[in-house]
Amino acid sequence: MSLWSSLYVGTSGLQTSHNALNTVAHNLTNADTDGFTRQQVEQSDKIYMTISKSASAISYQQSGLGVTYSNVKQIRDYFLDKQFRKESGRSMFYEVSKDTLLEVEDLLGEMNGEAFQTQLSDLWTSIQELSKDPCSSVTQSTLVQEASEFLTRAQSVYDGLSSYQDNLNLQVKQQIEKINEYGKQILELNDQIRKIEMGKIEHANDLKDQRNLILDELSKLVDISYDTDVNGNVFVQIEGEDFVKGGTCYQIGLNIDSVTGFYTPFWPQNANVLPGSDEFSNGRDMLITTDGVLQVERTNNGVTETLRKTFDLSNALVFNLNREVSSELGTDIGGVKSMLLARGDHRASYADIAGGTYDKVSQSVLMNVQAEFDQLIHNTITAVNDVLAEAAGVKNYNIANPGTAVSIQTNPGGTTTTVPVDLGNNVRLIPIDTANPKKYLTDEEGIPYQLFTKIAGDGYQRVSLSGVTYTDEEGNTQTLPDGDYWMYNEESFDPEEIYTLYSLANTQINQKLMQAPALLGFRLSDGSEDIATMEKLKAVFTDEKYTLNPNVLKSVSIMGYYDDLVSQVANSAYVYDAIFQNQENTVSATESARDQVHAVSSDEELSNMIKFQSAYNASSRFINVVDEMLEHLLTSLA
Repeated sequence: MSLWSSLYVGTSGLQTSHNALNTVAHNLTNADTDGFTRQQVEQSDKIYMTISKSASAISYQQSGLGVTYSNVKQIRDYFLDKQFRKESGRSMFYEVSKDTLLEVEDLLGEMNGEAFQTQLSDLWTSIQELSKDPCSSVTQSTLVQEASEFLTRAQSVYDGLSSYQDNLNLQVKQQIEKINEYGKQILELNDQIRKIEMGKIEHANDLKDQRNLILDELSKLVDISYDTDVNGNVFVQIEGEDFVKGGTCYQIGLNIDSVTGFYTPFWPQNANVLPGSDEFSNGRDMLITTDGVLQVERTNNGVTETLRKTFDLSNALVFNLNREVSSELGTDIGGVKSMLLARGDHRASYADIAGGTYDKVSQSVLMNVQAEFDQLIHNTITAVNDVLAEAAGVKNYNIANPGTAVSIQTNPGGTTTTVPVDLGNNVRLIPIDTANPKKYLTDEEGIPYQLFTKIAGDGYQRVSLSGVTYTDEEGNTQTLPDGDYWMYNEESFDPEEIYTLYSLANTQINQKLMQAPALLGFRLSDGSEDIATMEKLKAVFTDEKYTLNPNVLKSVSIMGYYDDLVSQVANSAYVYDAIFQNQENTVSATESARDQVHAVSSDEELSNMIKFQSAYNASSRFINVVDEMLEHLLTSLA
């Protein structure tokens, strides 16, 4: 090897050690940077110069030109990355569920001294006091007042549940916007990384760190799968559908329900545009529709046109919320799905349970509690009203032949109209004595007093019956006298028809009784106190005939029902918290294992620094020796 070649060897050592020291410094500087992956230097031989070739020799005589800084690579474990992202998504799913149940506990007030049970107990106490002196205006007034406070507090709890629903709904919108933004960033980073690494000279490791950090954050929100192509582009799928692919980010759209205002994420590329829709491009902005209709305005030749695009979203929904939530099935991953499940798709009421559609609300934390809580209030107010109705003379009839039944409706001008009525199988009626309609516990028109009345809709409607037969308790067919009756308005079990329900959204205290509680009276025609009705009112709170939901077989009283509701919420919160804590431990263990691979170790980097610094010094000394030899030769030859 010539002395000039030796200078190349020394120079390459200096350059390589210098670059390696820069890498070490870069690692140490970013040791605490979120998402940073430690970088490792790879060195290789430079080209060799062939001095001679001989067939008899084992190998050619070659002289090397030193070392080169061939590569700086990231140290990551693909499988630990996938496991971490999957487990962090599952952890976020149960964290949302746990936080929702804790919020419900706060709304019920059991932990902060403002328990709803206090109002329930006060109403029960007022009935007990009323039974001691039913004709006292004081006890009657107390009953009405406590009933009003009971309903006010109940509506406050339900409104709190609804407000939290709205809060989750807003979070869904914000998280979907964040997901779309992540998609755009991944697309941009793909482009930047590809441009830098296209020449195979530079490595965009810091940009890859940013992209990996985005994938970490994205995995908490939704269930993702991803892969990298030969050009270094990352492709991402959400819930099995393409999100980032090639040069496109398929943004998630939002559909707004015009009734509830709830957002539903959908894939615009999978939504079918219905015939008759206007054609226009929505660009790359997030698509927001209302009830599946996108409406925009544009100016065409100075004229403003309204364009409508109607979508069929049935096959375009991002999340399938009808599947059972299970770790085995992989359906418990992602915070956004958990928010959608917790929020539900409408304001739930007791009709969701009584109407046989409980399965539709059972997986939603908030809708389940809303329905069960509303059922508690419904059971209480209708049971009290039923006792008063029975005392007033309302009877239940099992209709055998509906005959002719019409509703008599009074118009604003004083005229009346008749509308056919379907009596159904069971109907509650009280005959109207037109000469003397006022009876015990009824108003001047003969309508039975209700302590709790509907805000919209009447509790009773006037009907005219003719030829109606019913089956009595012995199974005999009897005929109802033809004439006018007050008929109790049976509520529909359709949750969307809220104005037909005795639900929290549609119930108030009877305004007549609020102004004059003494209208109740509770004194019979013979002057005696109505003790029988008092006993029935007390039985409303003591009879064990209520169940929390169709999946619960245990029958409880009104007070027991509320205790079971609170216990269910507390137990569910405990279970979800336990699952969340286990998931956090799993995530922490996985993250720790991942950090051992790609996190920066100060001790290791300092060791590398000493190694590369020593190599730098050795190369420097080597060059000095060669320099001295050259100088000696030149001096001697001169």
